[in-house]
Amino acid sequence: MLTKRIIACMDIADGRVKKGSKFKNLLDAGDPTQLGKLYSKKGVDELIFLDIMATVENRDTLFDLVRRVSKEINIPFAVGGGVKTIDDIRNLLNAGADKVSIGSAAITNPQFVNKATKEFGSQCIIISVDPKREGDSWKIYIKGGRERTDIDAIEFCKDMERRGAGELLVNSLDQDGTKGGYDIELLKAVGKATNLPVIASSGAGKKEDFLEAFVETNVSAALAASLFHFRELDIVNLKKYLANNNITVRL
Repeated sequence: MLTKRIIACMDIADGRVKKGSKFKNLLDAGDPTQLGKLYSKKGVDELIFLDIMATVENRDTLFDLVRRVSKEINIPFAVGGGVKTIDDIRNLLNAGADKVSIGSAAITNPQFVNKATKEFGSQCIIISVDPKREGDSWKIYIKGGRERTDIDAIEFCKDMERRGAGELLVNSLDQDGTKGGYDIELLKAVGKATNLPVIASSGAGKKEDFLEAFVETNVSAALAASLFHFRELDIVNLKKYLANNNITVRL
């Protein structure tokens, strides 16, 4: 049984950790360096840092901030937001990231994913997918969930696997910030379509939601943001609860 991972996500805007609902109405959740340090001590398995305004504002990711956070933590660190060139990835890895998440650029320039995985290896490249349900399927949105595309999310995930991506971060726009649980149907569909490790994102509201994701789907990790930022759920207690329910986690 592979160990399931618990991931904390820091959405960054204006140099601060923010959290909203469905990518809007952002609330301040603290300083990224201090929060990262806290999560590293509290037993989070990985940290993801997403510069959620980089693509919208058409600018580079905050390399200096990435460097500062990476110095404070001793857990795997993934960074995304505004990543669109090989140099962006190289600069982030040089700043201390272990993995880099590609979002909008994977849609607008899929060949970039081929180049990225060839240059840095699949294990470094996460594809961030922002689907929203439409009838019996899901369409992908880009630019921080602001712009709809006609691209089918499940077909896109298959294509990313063919292009060498190492992992999928699946952010359900229908569930983001709702605390109503992960989008189990979406996660099942992605899991059936690809063999890539999947990170469940969007919708966690209580410890039972994590258990449901691990029991009902084959995701390899579950991510939360505000639940952890605002101390609504203790990470150690969450892991003990999962272990008591036969989920293999690192305690």
